[in-house]
Amino acid sequence: MKQNSVAVVGAAETTDLGKIPGMSQIMLHADAALNAMEEAGLKPSDIDGVATAGEWPTAIAHYLGITPKWVDGTLVGGCSFMMHVRHAAAAINEGLCETVLITHGESGRSRVGVPPRGMETSSLAGQFEVPFGVMGPPSMFTIPVLRYLKEYDLTVEDLATVSVIQREWAAKNPRASFKDPLTIDDVLGSSMIAWPFTKLMCCLVTDGGGAIILTSAERAKDFPQKPVYILGTGESVETPMISQMEDMCSSKAFKVSGAKAFEEAGISHDEVDHLMIYDAFAHLPLYGLEDLGFCKPGEAAAFIRERNTAPGGKLPLNTTGGGLSYMHSGMYGMYALQESIRQMRGTAAAQIEGAKISVSHGVGGMFGASGTVIFTNEA
Repeated sequence: MKQNSVAVVGAAETTDLGKIPGMSQIMLHADAALNAMEEAGLKPSDIDGVATAGEWPTAIAHYLGITPKWVDGTLVGGCSFMMHVRHAAAAINEGLCETVLITHGESGRSRVGVPPRGMETSSLAGQFEVPFGVMGPPSMFTIPVLRYLKEYDLTVEDLATVSVIQREWAAKNPRASFKDPLTIDDVLGSSMIAWPFTKLMCCLVTDGGGAIILTSAERAKDFPQKPVYILGTGESVETPMISQMEDMCSSKAFKVSGAKAFEEAGISHDEVDHLMIYDAFAHLPLYGLEDLGFCKPGEAAAFIRERNTAPGGKLPLNTTGGGLSYMHSGMYGMYALQESIRQMRGTAAAQIEGAKISVSHGVGGMFGASGTVIFTNEA
């Protein structure tokens, strides 16, 4: 991808976040989309590309009155939106479309207008994992976590530290679901969900959504918002079954996606001012820091413990409070992207002074997929 050839000209979340029983899932998509279009000064008729996950692009385009020239319905879990950004940038560069709307909405808490949950018994996981007792992310993610803790001689306190420090960021964010300070004892003393995860090591369950609008960098200069440029992108997938990861202590998809994004961006790790790592559970920032190359294997826990990612640290991480304290409707990648964009615009609640480069990294499924987007505010 050409550096800085595509820019974000619209980015917004739903009007409300948290518990929104009065809106269905598709209404959340539309609310976020209309908010993004309003700040970009656009109408639905100005959009000629649509990408979404959770709902079909067909439904979103029809609901908003858009007849697109380009669509993307990639659905690989929570990092789908990182991939949408990458695919949309490629489409704009190829002249397949000019203005792309990426939407997300999820009634994760209220469950209004959401397709029923369930897993086909004939699926790979249905055949080869579920019969052994794992069901859903809290129990599935424990499989690699226990190996990781043993391999690097780490403790549950190391996981709890992630939750504690991210709550510090949440305290700076008026829209965060939870802002009260946490201690390690608070985290360890919360309800046990699936060893070693306690409730405060697990993501929130909320309603909400977000939308992003992309266009060429050349056109972006004519929009009301400060452009945020796409510097580099990456994507990959590994396995739909967490039990089949090649290395329980590392994600192949993370490594491939991150390396490609950094290669495209042409930057070094010490040039990164701000970082978002999808944190459905407290272990994911540890894997992300290591697989993206910010820390050596097994050293991320100490890096966080030493407050490098905390307010005032050298690598601000998950500055909204993340999925653990800000919000998490189910597919969190959109909210990570939104915060990276806010940081590059200079409008974040916990703004990092002078930040010029932000990395937004997502996971899909149980380490099944990954998407990475690197943003900059310098043309």
